Amino acid sequence: MMQLKLQPRLIKSLPLFSLPSSTTANALQELAASSHSKPKGFAKVVLKKGKAQIFKDGSPMVYSGAVDRIIGRPPPQTGDIVVVADGAEKPIGWGLYNSVSMFCVRLMQLEEEAVSDPSCAFNVEKLLEARIDAAVELRRRLGLPSARTNAYRLVNSEGDRLSGLIVDVFGDLAVVAFSAAWIEKYKPELEACIGRISGINHVIWRPSAEILKEEGIDVSVSKEEHPSTHLERIKVMENGISYAISPIGQKTGFYADQRENRHFISTLSYGQKVLDICCYSGGFALNAAFGGATEVTAVVSQGAASAAGRKIQVLRHAGAASDHPIDPSYPEGAYLSNVLLRVL
Repeated sequence: MMQLKLQPRLIKSLPLFSLPSSTTANALQELAASSHSKPKGFAKVVLKKGKAQIFKDGSPMVYSGAVDRIIGRPPPQTGDIVVVADGAEKPIGWGLYNSVSMFCVRLMQLEEEAVSDPSCAFNVEKLLEARIDAAVELRRRLGLPSARTNAYRLVNSEGDRLSGLIVDVFGDLAVVAFSAAWIEKYKPELEACIGRISGINHVIWRPSAEILKEEGIDVSVSKEEHPSTHLERIKVMENGISYAISPIGQKTGFYADQRENRHFISTLSYGQKVLDICCYSGGFALNAAFGGATEVTAVVSQGAASAAGRKIQVLRHAGAASDHPIDPSYPEGAYLSNVLLRVL
């Protein structure tokens, strides 16, 4: 019988399970003290009374309004490791600090996680290796990549416990989109982790410039990393259909989250006339043709999306594909929803 090992913080969201208490009341503090990365110790971000439970339950982003005070001199800088404590100053976890963002800390481990896996406690490089390895293994279990699909999401931000980080894989290319300041600081470590993944030979960085301004990072003054000429248009495959995509286009270059919805359209299209509005790379149109549609029209301009005077039938309410996991204790990560329609 296959056994499924759940992360401790995911178990916290399931009422049928309970976690053993820490062996000592200050287990996380002891780990922080024994860390070799900062002998003088870490600053402590103390939450207001009554604010700790939401973060113990799994919400990974500590907003500035929940913070009462910061203990430590000199004060932490953006990207620094900090201990997060409740109103009584008892540590509940550790994370990465931001001095200007509305998200003061992005939690990386809760206390019980750090105690159960001390090798990653207060060690960002080890933690990144562990989280990315886990993401690779999850996609492998989903059958990604495969002979029919080599375009998929490898890291889905909070869903893979790496807040602010997106990694989409297109063949041997990884496109990294990020919206958190800590990623800028740990970019070399991240690139090393991604570069070790079998089959990935190129990495492109796609910073979310406007969001990063709110994080205190101005990417316009840094050296942008663009793909070499031979990567400006690349060929990928999804469910046996080939696409030519641009990794410097919208988002990361391809809406991999729509893979299962595109396949669903192919099952409805036999003998039908299909209109694909705002088609971008033509994914739904190509799947309709693959599914046996007699006529397919793909429209790029959003202004041409009007179906005035026609009845609309809702076929399916849908979300993201299975390689876009959502952390059940952070439902805000379910950013994507869509409706598939038929024009009558």
